[in-house]
Amino acid sequence: MEFKSKWRTSFPAPTNAFLRWSRRLFFIMGILALGYVGFVLVDAKLYQAYQTRRFQQELNGVKPSVGNAELLPPVLAEANRAHVVSLGTVAREGSLLGQIEISRIGLEVMILEGTDKETLRRAVGHIPGTSLPGQAGNVAIAGHRDTFFRELRNIQKDDEITLTTLNGTYRYRVDSTKVVEPQDVKVLDDSDDAVLTLVTCYPFYFVGSAPQRFIVRARRIPA
Repeated sequence: MEFKSKWRTSFPAPTNAFLRWSRRLFFIMGILALGYVGFVLVDAKLYQAYQTRRFQQELNGVKPSVGNAELLPPVLAEANRAHVVSLGTVAREGSLLGQIEISRIGLEVMILEGTDKETLRRAVGHIPGTSLPGQAGNVAIAGHRDTFFRELRNIQKDDEITLTTLNGTYRYRVDSTKVVEPQDVKVLDDSDDAVLTLVTCYPFYFVGSAPQRFIVRARRIPA
């Protein structure tokens, strides 16, 4: 019995060593994961602030610059505005299209062209192939349920949605919401009416890749 006791004391069980290293590994992985999440959230917030400032400058006819913005004479300001509008109309991947706001639920975020991973990490994205903001037809915008479009869980019928672009401001009123399967892309079909479709994953609190899509459909309010 004495020999067995000394043996156990002198040579730690391999299982205990494995458990210690496993705990350390999981701890390090947890720290790295939290660090990445923090980086993503801070990066998105800074990007939104930067793009919002640029967008407001362009709306006000101010030429964006690295240093202090310089007010332009009216003629040059209008030329600058037309130049920026023409770039927006081309709708290059990642280009800034405008801003979406739903005041009642506290949602306000910039809209970029495209729905790639990088775009949706920093903003909401206009779905290519659908009408551009301000055009007739179906304007479709997608966003993540756990970041910019999280507040859509509180949206209600008749809520007002405002899209602001360099071409003008367009208001929509929510007609309906529904949950669909990912393969149900009919919600993106074009329309004879001026409508807006917002798309995000569902359920909102699902952990992992959500199995369904939450759809908001709104109709443009005549000016």
